[in-house]
Amino acid sequence: MNNSVKAVILAAGKGTRMKSETPKVLHKILNKTILGYVLDAVNATGEVAENYVIVGHQAELVENFVKENYSNAKCCLQSPQLGTGHAVYQAYDSLKGFDGEVVILNGDIPLITPETLKEFIAAHREHKASLTVMSAIFNDPSNYGRIIRDEKGSVKAIIEEKDATPAQKKIQEINTGVYLLNWKDMSDAFLHLDSNNAQGEYYLTDIVKWAIANGLKTEAYVLKNNEESFGINSKIQLAQAGKILNKRTLYKLMEDGVTIVDPDTTYISCDTEIGADTIVYPCTYIEGKNKIGKDCKIGPFARLRGDVEIGDNVKIGNFVEVKKSVIKSNTNVSHLSYIGDSELGSGVNIGAGTITANYDPISKVKSRTVLEDGANTGSNTVLVAPVTLKENAMTAAGSVVSKNIEKDALAITRAPLRVISGWVSRLKKHD
Repeated sequence: MNNSVKAVILAAGKGTRMKSETPKVLHKILNKTILGYVLDAVNATGEVAENYVIVGHQAELVENFVKENYSNAKCCLQSPQLGTGHAVYQAYDSLKGFDGEVVILNGDIPLITPETLKEFIAAHREHKASLTVMSAIFNDPSNYGRIIRDEKGSVKAIIEEKDATPAQKKIQEINTGVYLLNWKDMSDAFLHLDSNNAQGEYYLTDIVKWAIANGLKTEAYVLKNNEESFGINSKIQLAQAGKILNKRTLYKLMEDGVTIVDPDTTYISCDTEIGADTIVYPCTYIEGKNKIGKDCKIGPFARLRGDVEIGDNVKIGNFVEVKKSVIKSNTNVSHLSYIGDSELGSGVNIGAGTITANYDPISKVKSRTVLEDGANTGSNTVLVAPVTLKENAMTAAGSVVSKNIEKDALAITRAPLRVISGWVSRLKKHD
């Protein structure tokens, strides 16, 4: 990893239009937070050594998420929240003495890709710029700040729409809010920001004005795909971003040899790996991080909830739910079953309606279920964890199994069958 780049990610806002108690950046798409998408994109460049996440609204929740999931990120509190320029300034002390590049981006742009960020960094270096702004071209640039270039193509200014002339409003190149700075050249800009504006805030865009005024080379990198600048400000936009992310994932999987029978009804997280010749049937929902082998059949109406590892030639039937489990090759999990916190060996057959009862509501403890190679469960079996079915062990249909079953044994728990002759006709006569 190149230690010459650090990132500042703005994640302090409340997100009022989300109309939620959850901080905007912690809302999820396919069980992954918006902020998680941004941090993963930054880290996947291989360029960024350290991330500074600026927190504010419900700072503790955001900070806990960062601490639990990212070892190369730390949080800086912005309180009170006095604008985007003030937000970046919260990382100023942490960056003292740093002689490298700083990428600044918002924590609500989950569509940004590592490839774009790498191209952005490369363009900045190629132009030997002190500051590079990421821009995008929109047919309708309304409500965005416009990029004003000089005759050489360098950035001359960023003009907010409310301050733009009629001619400037016709400019279609807009500011996405992503910046790359040579920190040694640009750090003083944050000491010279002022709040002489209607909102009384310190604007990040003012660093462009400062750079130009101090004769520093300022460039703009134009996004090839402007949807990557899409910011989330409402639940509607959250759903729209989810559709775009899912489409990207499905197309990539299909290009790699996975059959998606109906992309319109299939949802798969970008952190799921699937081998070639696996078929994913309609109305299947796969979230979180998973690894699925080749030649598998998943669905229809299946749900994988994350932390699932599936071998080759495995069948996950319709209306099956799986989470935090390992399923080895040549195993079938038949319809209407739940497999959670489990390990299934190879050649296992799970009968329809089998349930792994993995959660104790009293102790709040989740325990594991293990089925060794060749084990079989009859339909409507309940496996009460912790429990192990040894190699080739079987359960009879309708059994509740709460202790380990030895190799090659049959486990059966049923009340004796009673047949009461004439019961139905007598009941009808009585009624």
